[in-house]
Amino acid sequence: MIDDNFPLQPHARAWLKQSALEAHATEYWAYLGARRYAASTRRVYLVCIAHFAHWMKQKRLSLKRLDEDAVALYLAEHLPRCSCAEPVRRLVHENRAALVHLLATLRANGVIAEQRKQSGQIETELDRFDRYMQQARGLADNTRDQRVAVIRRLLSSQFGSRPVVPTRLSPAGVRRFILDHADSWSAGSLHVIAGAVRGYLRFRTSQGDRTQAVLAAVPTIAQWRLAALPEVPTGAEVEQLLRSFDQPFPSYRRAYAMTRCLVDLGLRSSEVAGLRLDDIDWRAGMVRLAKPKSRRTDVLPLPRETGRAISSYIVSERPQTTNRAVFVRHVAPYDQPIGTGVVQRAVREAYRRCGLRYSRVHVLRHSVASRLLSAGTPLKEIADVLRHRSLDTSAIYTKVDTARLTAVALPWPGSAAA
Repeated sequence: MIDDNFPLQPHARAWLKQSALEAHATEYWAYLGARRYAASTRRVYLVCIAHFAHWMKQKRLSLKRLDEDAVALYLAEHLPRCSCAEPVRRLVHENRAALVHLLATLRANGVIAEQRKQSGQIETELDRFDRYMQQARGLADNTRDQRVAVIRRLLSSQFGSRPVVPTRLSPAGVRRFILDHADSWSAGSLHVIAGAVRGYLRFRTSQGDRTQAVLAAVPTIAQWRLAALPEVPTGAEVEQLLRSFDQPFPSYRRAYAMTRCLVDLGLRSSEVAGLRLDDIDWRAGMVRLAKPKSRRTDVLPLPRETGRAISSYIVSERPQTTNRAVFVRHVAPYDQPIGTGVVQRAVREAYRRCGLRYSRVHVLRHSVASRLLSAGTPLKEIADVLRHRSLDTSAIYTKVDTARLTAVALPWPGSAAA
């Protein structure tokens, strides 16, 4: 229960004491403490909760009705027009974070119901499609999420609030859905959307629907394989990038170790974020990738400089945590692995520090392929290192090997060499 020693200003403390949240304030404070939030942050969040409790009382909102919809209403309608007495916190991101933790605390203690999943015929149909992609096709989570988002837009555009009857999808409607945005979408995006629609129609075929006419109406998007040149940083640019970590800044050891994994091993951002301590064999100097994009376990040699960067981070900068991820969060909530966004931000900030024109993290993977090719590494070995399923994917890097291309190039008709 709340007493006069509770870390809140008197006015906010009174709001909390007079609300349905009073009995859970101590649990909320402990919940934040267990996740190692700083005391100052915990006090800010507590002020946000007191303000929300005051609003709940005004709206006569019971705990049983507290959910994400109520939080969204508070953030969208009350907070921008708030005239409540001080102290209040009016920054939306502070209030949203505080209330997300409040819902988590209440659910952990069984006070409110679990978050409701979206209901309706469209969501039910999408659940079936998602299970099909996972169980029958073995598609990765990101691919499934992408296709579900496309088909949600398709079904919403075709049926709206009416009952979802997949057999009533018309060839003209499906074709119009894909091509209506042709002017604003790139060829690559149209290719993805058309592929998602084909995947959904094949799913309906597996359920006994006749979809041949609709499948035939899905346009084929011209996207020539190996048509474009890959963006490849030079060796000098890669060295410049690595030198940008020489001056210390917050979490610079983590940023440097992650970048070395990208530059030396050719890992994807998701693979760097997913590395676990058990994946590194320090004695053998090997790294095991348990679930990379190729859906198999791969083993790569751990270069000495990469190992030094990772060990320096683990010994000197990594917070104390029970989490087995190599790269973990450095701010609360602790004891959680980083997401891919942390990897991408670290590299983009490094680009900015050294004035490089790049914005994509994936170009560092291209630099690995180009470096191996220049050293005379066979294309099959490059494909193995980068874990490409097809040699064609690796073959595009031969287009930027100018030294070898010059040796086999024929003279241009009419030139002096002809």
